[in-house]
Amino acid sequence: MAIATHDSRIVGKERFVRATPVAELPAPVAMTGVIGWVRASLFAGPLNTILTVLTVLLLIWLVPPIIDFLFVHAVWTGADREACLPTAEHPEVGACWAFVRDRFSYFIYGSYPIPERWRVDIFFAMLAVGIFWLLWLEAPRHDLGALYFFVVVPIVSYILLTGWPLIGLRAVDTSLWGGVLVTIVVSWVGIVFSLPIGILLALGRRSNMPAVKLFSVIFIEFVRGVPLITVLFMASVMLPLFVPDAYSPDKLLRALIGIAMFASAYMAEVVRAGLQAIPKGQYEGAMAVGLGYWQMMYLIVLPQALKITIPNIVNTYIGLFKDTTLVVIVGIFDFLRTVEVSRIDPKWAAPTTSATGYVFAAIFYFIFCYGMSRYAKSVEARLGKADRR
Repeated sequence: MAIATHDSRIVGKERFVRATPVAELPAPVAMTGVIGWVRASLFAGPLNTILTVLTVLLLIWLVPPIIDFLFVHAVWTGADREACLPTAEHPEVGACWAFVRDRFSYFIYGSYPIPERWRVDIFFAMLAVGIFWLLWLEAPRHDLGALYFFVVVPIVSYILLTGWPLIGLRAVDTSLWGGVLVTIVVSWVGIVFSLPIGILLALGRRSNMPAVKLFSVIFIEFVRGVPLITVLFMASVMLPLFVPDAYSPDKLLRALIGIAMFASAYMAEVVRAGLQAIPKGQYEGAMAVGLGYWQMMYLIVLPQALKITIPNIVNTYIGLFKDTTLVVIVGIFDFLRTVEVSRIDPKWAAPTTSATGYVFAAIFYFIFCYGMSRYAKSVEARLGKADRR
């Protein structure tokens, strides 16, 4: 921004004032750009400088061996364990990516029948379209997107994955499901059901109706007071005791119910924290203009409460996505379990097979969790523009 200066000179008895703007001066190099960021973020003080140097040394110590294991000495092709065993020509053997390539289909589908795996692919495609439709802020007709994601996708996916002989789809028992398919289904059901149920439980806990409040408090405190493993055992073992054998729910369905209950209890406390953060004047203002309870919650209170708790909501979702690995306790083969079963296969028994399988699993979980975290951060930044001064 140019700065106008006044150059006053007295010539005889006349005063001349120059209002010509002075040329803009560039900002100091040490305060802007990459150099400015490095100086402000990494070398802002003695302690910060020491921590930066130690971090750089730690990276120098860790990164080269990791790159060497994952890429430089990695084995990319091969039919069995022989390809991943050290030899005289190649005494150092890194990651056995040939094992991952050979077992990749099993990691994705589990034991789902090979001729029917196209149905799983359609499910993944439908789910991806629904997620993209809802998360893309500029997408048209979000109301239709919500209807598609919460109604159409569940119904069509259930028919596709389980089968319907009347329309020529072979029935596939859920005991054959596994891998990424199970992980996505379990986490999707938990994420979709936990937020609306959690909102209702949070509102119930703050309700003035004693019966509703008592039920909500008992449910939330009971479920939050036990580990997820216990909830899964209860859903798997005790739930069939309350219904006739002919109507006993499927093992995967029991796990889905248990995880949805568990996630809903935690989500209820997250939402309740957001509700308590809303000033009392918001409630009074909504009632003053004649809004009913549900109108006040839907239009005024809940949007603000959910905006406040976006980081906590996403944190709960990320924890839920990772906790899906616990379904193996009740005999369900999720993605991590397929990796563990594959790594002990004698066909691929090599020194680096196990490490490669777990690295592949870590990459998978990191991609999904990091993606959720970054999207939530972008939404939070977008919604926070109105609060900036």
